[in-house]
Amino acid sequence: MKQFFALTAAPLLALTMLASEADAQQFSKRKQYNTVGVSLNAMNYFGDITPKPSIPSFRAGATRPNIGLTFTRRFLPRVSARASLSYGRITGSDAKAADQNDQDAKFRYNRNMNFRNDILELAAVGIFDLVENRNNYIKRPDFVPYLFGGVGVIHHNPKGENEAGNIVALQPLRTEGQAKAYGLTQIVIPFGAGARYKLNKSFDVGLELGFRKTFTDYLDDVSTNYVSDVSKLSGTDAQYFGWYATKGTAKVPGTYDISQQGGEMRGKSNEKDWYTTLGISVNYILAPKVRNPKFR
Repeated sequence: MKQFFALTAAPLLALTMLASEADAQQFSKRKQYNTVGVSLNAMNYFGDITPKPSIPSFRAGATRPNIGLTFTRRFLPRVSARASLSYGRITGSDAKAADQNDQDAKFRYNRNMNFRNDILELAAVGIFDLVENRNNYIKRPDFVPYLFGGVGVIHHNPKGENEAGNIVALQPLRTEGQAKAYGLTQIVIPFGAGARYKLNKSFDVGLELGFRKTFTDYLDDVSTNYVSDVSKLSGTDAQYFGWYATKGTAKVPGTYDISQQGGEMRGKSNEKDWYTTLGISVNYILAPKVRNPKFR
């Protein structure tokens, strides 16, 4: 995971190096332009409720849609800045994701956790094109691969299906006996790579893979240990999600000594959750206004 986090610095470093080019100042403002775009993505997450609780383990069946809007400003031959607003869902289920060949299989089957989380993200990133363009938007290259990196903020709200089949918010339940509920607004580090293809003078289509490094382990409401005593969980929903003995043997594949449950591991708190997007975009170029020269 540290290797993934280290990659976030690469696009930013590239942008810094590029900005110092001696001829960057020669790039005419008349060649700068803006684009607006829409994207449709496949969204997945890495966390405690995947086949293995680590990157790059994920379950393809847990893929959910993500949609986004973007505004991009081109500043230099290789450098643009992009603001984006996106909305999508991540999901997970121990009953579907737990790998029977994994050493933690019995533990995870008995945990029998499920969740879904709708994430609203606002982000700002710098884009470094691997193909230079010193022309105007009409003569831009046909194919441009790029890297990107930046910062964002998300609002999320994990929910789960309780024993009655109802969807309930998990954060207020404090399923691990937290003294204070975890925050639903978090900072994320978006980074990744993509490519744009020129359709005509006004439109580009793109393909992009993006990673989100988060600083929370509660996208799935699973992080540390079970409470030491079920009485510390208030309400039937909190006990259902936070104390797997209440789920009944009929729901739990395999066998496990539930008498030793209190205080045992529920999730891997040393690993923060991640999520990814992979999708296509369509971008429309807002043609800059050309001022006619004045003759005297």
